[in-house]
Amino acid sequence: MEWLNRMMAALDLMEERMEEPLDVGELAKAACSSPYHFQRMFYMLTGVTVADYIRKRRLTLAAQELALTGPKVIDVALKYGYDSPESFSKAFRKLHGISPSEARSPGAQLKAFPRLSFHLSLKGDKEMDYRIVQREAFQVIGLSIQTTSVEGQNSSEIPKFWQDSHANGTVAALGALGRTEDILGVCYNPEGNGERFSYAIAVETDAAMLDNPTYEVVSIPEATWAVFTSIGPMPGAIQDVWNRIYQDWFPSTGYEQAAIPDFELYPPGDPSAPDYRCEVWIPIIRR
Repeated sequence: MEWLNRMMAALDLMEERMEEPLDVGELAKAACSSPYHFQRMFYMLTGVTVADYIRKRRLTLAAQELALTGPKVIDVALKYGYDSPESFSKAFRKLHGISPSEARSPGAQLKAFPRLSFHLSLKGDKEMDYRIVQREAFQVIGLSIQTTSVEGQNSSEIPKFWQDSHANGTVAALGALGRTEDILGVCYNPEGNGERFSYAIAVETDAAMLDNPTYEVVSIPEATWAVFTSIGPMPGAIQDVWNRIYQDWFPSTGYEQAAIPDFELYPPGDPSAPDYRCEVWIPIIRR
C-alpha cells in the first residue's frame, strides 16, 4: 500500500540521518505528507512522537558505542546532537538509568529502543462510517491546559482535566453559555515539534459571550471536516475511534489532516452508558 511505503521511507531517512540534524519537514516530504499530518499519523500509529523516537534511537545507539568501544563521552554527545556532556548525561540517565560513564562498565544494564517498522494488517474489521461536513469559521470559549504527548502524558492529563472540570462546576458553567448543549474538547496550538499542545473544554457561543474574561477564545477556521461517531462508554469508545481514524481511515483515503484545531463533540447524556454517542471532528484536505 502506498501509505505504508511512504512511512517506511520516512523511517529509513531517520535511520540514515541519526548522526545529522533532522528536520520534520524533510521527513514529511519523504512520506509525501504535510509536517502536521505526518507527526499526527506517526504518533497515533506508534505511540511516540517523531522527536521522542529520534531521541530514544540516538540514545540507544550512543549507549552501544559507549559499551562496545572507547570514545570520549563528549565525542559521543556531539555525534548524536547534544551541545554539552551535561545535557547528554541528563538525557542518557533518563532513558538508561545510569550515566554515560557507567555504561562502560562490564555488565552495565542498558535499555534498547529498537527501530520501528510499519506492517499492513488485514483484520477484516467492521466498516467505518463517517460523513463529510463543510463548516464556516466559528469561535469557542473555554478553559484550557497545556499538555504533552511525550510518554503519553496527555492520555492521563486530559481525562483528569475533564474529571476536575465536572467536579468544580466548570463544565456546567460553560454549558450555560453555549449556543447548544454540546460540550467540545478542542486540541489546538501545537508548539515546536508538536509534542506540546493546548486542550480546551469549550462551547460554541454567541459573539457577545466572547468577551467573558474568565475564559479563553479559540478561533476555528472554515474547513472541510470528516466526522466520526463514537458509540459506547467513555473514554474507551472514543479512544478506539481515534485509533481507527489513523490506523484504518487515513491510510485508505486520499485525505490528510489540516493544520488547524480538531475537536470532540459531547452531547448531553451519560458518558458511561453503553449507547452514549459523541463525535470526533477532524479537519481534512486532499493530498
